[in-house]
Order: sequence, then C-alpha cells, then structure tokens
Amino acid sequence: MSTTGHYDQGDLALFAMQLLPRNEYGAMASHISNCTYCRQELASLQGDLAAYAHTVDMHSPPALTRERFLNQVAREKRFVPLEQPEPERLPPPPIQRVERLERMEAAAAGRQLGYTSRGQQYATGLGSGRYLDEADERQTDRGSMAGQIFSKAFPWIGWAAAAVLAISAGNLYHEREEQRAKLTAQAGTIDRLNSDAAGAKQLLETITDASARQVTLSRANEAPTLAVPQARATYVASKGSLIFLATNLEPIESFKTYELWLIPADGGDPIPAGTFRPDARGNASVILPPLPKGIDAKAFGVTIEAEGGSQTPTMPIVLAGS
Repeated sequence: MSTTGHYDQGDLALFAMQLLPRNEYGAMASHISNCTYCRQELASLQGDLAAYAHTVDMHSPPALTRERFLNQVAREKRFVPLEQPEPERLPPPPIQRVERLERMEAAAAGRQLGYTSRGQQYATGLGSGRYLDEADERQTDRGSMAGQIFSKAFPWIGWAAAAVLAISAGNLYHEREEQRAKLTAQAGTIDRLNSDAAGAKQLLETITDASARQVTLSRANEAPTLAVPQARATYVASKGSLIFLATNLEPIESFKTYELWLIPADGGDPIPAGTFRPDARGNASVILPPLPKGIDAKAFGVTIEAEGGSQTPTMPIVLAGS
C-alpha cells in the first residue's frame, strides 16, 4: 500500500491475477470493498487483462516436460550385436537300422552275424570266421557325410546371420529417428512456452508500470460510447512498449487494413506501430509492436491503408487521441 492509503497498480494486478498469498489477498479484498478508488483501478486492470486474453492464443504447458525429455533420452535403445548361432549337427542314423541291413546282407551270403562285447561284428557259419569292422566303416561314412552337409550349409548360415543383423540395424535406425523427431518437437514446444512466458511478463510490466500513459482514441468530435468505434492505448516511452485495444470497428475491404501511428512529441514524422483487421465483432488489438525506446508520444492515430501497411499515413485519420 502506498503512502496515499491506496494500493498501487502492481499490487492490484497481482490481486486481479490471484497471485497473492492468502492472508494478503484477504486483507486487500477487504480494503477494496471499502475503497472506491482502488475498485476503479482494479476494474480497469481487469478489463485490460480480459481484453488481452481474447486476442492471444493460450497454450497449456505439458506437465513435467523437462522430466519426460530426459527420460526419453535415457530410454533410447542401443545396438546390441547378435551372436552367430551354432550350426546344427545332423544326428547319426539309428543303430537298429544298421543292424537290420547287415543281418539281411549276411543271410543273403549264407552267414550268421554275431556281436562281441565291444560291439564289433564277426561272421559264423559258412563264412571264414574273420572279424568285420563294417560298423566302424559305416560310422566313418556317416561322419564324412555329416561333415559335407555342414560344409555346404555353413555359408548359408552366415548369410542368414548377416540378414538378421541388417534387419535389426534398420529397425534400430528407424526407432532412433522417431525418438529424435519427438525430442526436436518437444524442444520446439519448450522454446515456444519460454517465449510466451517472456511476452506475458513484458505485458504485465507494461500494464503496471507507473510511467505508463493511457490514451483513449475516438472519432473526431464524437464522445466515446459503447456503440461507436473507440480504442485505448497504454504506452511506456522508456521501454517502447505499447498495448492497443479497439472495439466496435467497422469492417473494411479485403485489400485494406487499419494501421496505428505514434505521433512523436518532438514534431518528428509519424511512426508506424502495426497493422490490424477487426474480427466479426469489431474487436482488434496490437500487442507490443517493435518500437524504438525513449520516444515521447504526443498522440496516437489510426488510418485505413492498403494491405501490407504504409510508411506515411493516408488521410483521413479515423481514430485519434492525445
């Protein structure tokens, strides 16, 4: 509270945006209910904030954006090389089948086969009685055949492993690109939110600045009312900050546009302060246009120009205020 017994515009702006602690908010609400001056100032600030809220796009920041950003970087998949599979060995033919074939051959030759305790074969009956090592020879043949099969299949196993590795690498690459695109989009969202926060801060500083000048613009020789075109400009010369809000503007042709002008107090040429077109209800705004700092304003004016604006105003001036 100032020395005059009233709250300044900064405190009233925080009260309007409900940013005060509970105890301070209650004390200020009690004072405002009994103070006509503070109620009028609060109503003016609330009108400016409400009008600005209808002229900008509101963005709700995603919850825990930074934490999700870091978690997605940590979850990025890494390439893990695949181990080359062991070649499958073919099982040897069943022993029963070998024995059956040998007995049939012996019967055709008029011999009877027997087996020693070590599994070696010998001939009895009409034969010579020599020990036979046919089982060992057959086992050797089976091993040789398995080796040939393995030697033919091994190159194909290598190609199959290479194909699996190539497919896995391609999948990992696509997943990595998708993650990178998501991170880029989230980084853009964070930058946009930071820019919006900076703009909101500058807007609040312009509204609550003690040196801000309030100018009402209307038609010549016409008192501003709720039914006629009018506008209000809030200007801080030291910062070059300007907020312009207009209502009840008349519609114009598609190839025309309204343009706002700042008339310097030193008699210099009018400075263009931005172009605008009204919406269906006749409302329009110019928020924080790029203006030079330190230019004292004598007056503000609005003209109708060709689409794209002009560097010098075209008469007549449809709205003016000093």
